[in-house]
Amino acid sequence: MEKIRIKYFCKDLEKLAYIDGKSDWIDLRAAEDVEMKAGEFRLIPLGIAMELPKGYEAHVIPRSSTFKNFGILQTNSMGLIDESYCGDNDQWFMPAYAVRDTVIHKNDRICQFRIMKHQPALEFEETLVLGHEDRGGHGSTGRQ
Repeated sequence: MEKIRIKYFCKDLEKLAYIDGKSDWIDLRAAEDVEMKAGEFRLIPLGIAMELPKGYEAHVIPRSSTFKNFGILQTNSMGLIDESYCGDNDQWFMPAYAVRDTVIHKNDRICQFRIMKHQPALEFEETLVLGHEDRGGHGSTGRQ
């Protein structure tokens, strides 16, 4: 099992933990109370910094209930934190845009992350034919 060094910026921030049996994503919490007005952008501090192993990155996304509960969108859709972002002051943040007035309290779960290996080096080979059945040209939705 890999060990990851973590620094907490707040003594009263709940510690990271898996929700046993439900997911391999880990919830992240707001590190302070945040009030936002509709149309406002904020970097919401998450109260942690990590030393990720070489060759790994963290993918940070909103929780499924974040928009319903708080009316915020993560402005970059998905955050990417690589192993070089590991200094003592490299706190993680969630860039958020409010679509309605909202209050987020310290320790509210607002996003989640997982640690992933970097993508391997790939080589692209051009071809005129892929040789598989067509699915309709619109991803998994098929023809429209």
